[in-house]
Amino acid sequence: MLYYFKSIYSACVIFSMILMPLYFGEMYTSLLNVKQAINVERQLIDHLETYIEHESERLEDIKRFYAKVSDLHNEVYSGPSTAMANPLVAFTLIKRLQSEWLNLIYSDEAQENTQAFRSGYEEVEKEGSLPKLEDLQGAAKGLMRLQDVYALQVGGLVRGHFQRITNGNPIDIYSPTVSVPLSGDDCFLVGKVAYELEDYYHSVQWLEESVRLFRGAGGEWSPENEGTLEDALDHLAFSHFKTGNISYALSLSQELLNHDPMNGRVLKNVEKYERLLVDSPPLLSTDTGLKRPNTTYLRTRNTYERLCRTQGTQPTHYENPLLFCDYFNNDSPGLLLQPIRREVLNLQPYVVLYHSFITDSEAESIRDLAHTGLRRSVVASGEEQATAEYRISKSAWLKETAHPIIGRLDQRITLLTGLNVQPPYAEYLQVVNYGIGGHYEPHFDHATSASSPLFRLNTGNRVATFMIYLSSVDAGGSTAFIHANFSVPVVENAALFWWNLHRNGQGDGDTLHAGCPVLVGDKWVANKWIHEYGQEFQRRCSPNPEE
Repeated sequence: MLYYFKSIYSACVIFSMILMPLYFGEMYTSLLNVKQAINVERQLIDHLETYIEHESERLEDIKRFYAKVSDLHNEVYSGPSTAMANPLVAFTLIKRLQSEWLNLIYSDEAQENTQAFRSGYEEVEKEGSLPKLEDLQGAAKGLMRLQDVYALQVGGLVRGHFQRITNGNPIDIYSPTVSVPLSGDDCFLVGKVAYELEDYYHSVQWLEESVRLFRGAGGEWSPENEGTLEDALDHLAFSHFKTGNISYALSLSQELLNHDPMNGRVLKNVEKYERLLVDSPPLLSTDTGLKRPNTTYLRTRNTYERLCRTQGTQPTHYENPLLFCDYFNNDSPGLLLQPIRREVLNLQPYVVLYHSFITDSEAESIRDLAHTGLRRSVVASGEEQATAEYRISKSAWLKETAHPIIGRLDQRITLLTGLNVQPPYAEYLQVVNYGIGGHYEPHFDHATSASSPLFRLNTGNRVATFMIYLSSVDAGGSTAFIHANFSVPVVENAALFWWNLHRNGQGDGDTLHAGCPVLVGDKWVANKWIHEYGQEFQRRCSPNPEE
C-alpha cells in the first residue's frame, strides 16, 4: 500500500535497555513537565519579589535624598542671602555636589540588585528546568493542531473559549473552569512560529488577532513582550502577500510606515505591491486564498478529524445489534467471582472495552512509577527510532520488577485475554503522558516492514494491543479507528483491547488508528503489546473464530 504507514517502536523494548538520567527537556511533549514548570516559575517569582524589595529600598533612599535637597532649596536657599554665609550650610552644599550626587549617580546598588536577580534566574536555568525555544514552538504548534482538528475559531481561543462555528454561530464545544485570554504578544509568537514554517494559513489568522490586540492597547509596548504592533504588521503584511492578498498587504505596509516612515525595506515592499496591483488588478472573489498546509495523513485527514470531533458519539455505529455489553470472565477461575464489565465496540476489527479494569490507586501508582523514566516518544524510522511531529508525548517502560503492581496487571491481562504477556512474548508496560495538543496521527501498532526493530525480540509481530486509560481528560484525546469509522473516548480506569493481526499473521488494515489531540486534560495511558510467539492456541477472546 502507498499509504504513509507509521509503525510504533521504542528502543526501550530491547531488554538491554539502559536507563538515562532524568531529562526535563521537550517540556511541551508531556503535561507532567508543564505542571512541573509551575514550581519553576514560583522560584522565579520569589527571586523577582526579592529584587523588587531591594529596588524599593533603593528608590526609597533616592526619594529621601530628593526630599532633603528639595527642602533645602525651598526653605533655606530661597531665604535670606545670609543663609549662605553660614559655613555649615556652605559646607554641606559643596559636599553634596562633590560627593553625594556622585555616590547617588554612580551607585552600584542598582546593578548589584539586577545582577542578583539575574543570578537567581541563571541558577534555575542551570537546573535545565526552563523551557527552551523548541518548547515554545512546540506549544504554539500544539495550539494550531487543536485549532485544525477541532475546527476551533482563533478569535475564540484568544478570548479563552473553545468555540466552533456551527450554522454561522459560535458554539462552545468546551467551557473551561478557568479562562485565560491571550495577549497581542501571545498571538504574535504563535503567528511567528507559523510564519517561520511558511505556514501562512495559520500565520494570517494568529497575526490578525495580534494586530487587533496591539491596536486596542494603543500600540503600547510592555517590557515582557517580544513583539510590537510594528512587528505584527510587518509579518502579517508579508503573510497576506504570500497568500495572494496584495491589496491587504499594501494597506498593512502603509499602516506600518505611519509608525516607521524611514523603514527602507517596507518602502520597497509598498512600491512592489503598488506595481503588482497595477500590472495584475485583483479579481473580485470571496476566496481568501488561505489553504491548510498538506499533511502526511492527508488521505484520511477528513475522517480522522471528524472522528476526533465526535469524541466517541457515533450513534449509527453503536446501533449494530451484534454489539453488546456483558460481565465477562473468559472461563477463568480467577474471574468467576469478579467478572469484568465488557463492552464490545466493534467486530471488524474486534475492539472491546473493559470497564474498571484498574483502580484509582493502581493508576496513580503506575503514573508515579513512570515519572522519572519519561522520555520523548519515538517511532520507527527504518531500522532505527526517532522522534516525530506526528507523535507528541513522552513515554516510560516499566518492568515487572519495578513494582508488584506491574505483575498483578500482567496477570489480570492474561486472565481476560488468555494471552501470554511475559517477556519476551510481550513488551514491557509502556506508560505514556501526552503534551500540549498531544496526539499520535494514524498508524498501525503492528510492524508493516520486515526491517522494523520490534522484530529484534524474535517473537514475531505485535498480535494484540491492550491499552489502559490511567486518567480522565476534560475534552479530546479519543482513540479513532480510521477505516472502521468509529472513535472511543477516554474512559478513566478502563482498558481497550484489539487484535492487530489476522489469524494468518497478516496485518489487519482496519486497525489503522490514531490518538486524537488532547484538547483539555492530562492524558495518561499504559500500553501492553503482545507478540505472536508464545500465544499458540491462546486466541480465545475474539467472537470471530473464523477470522
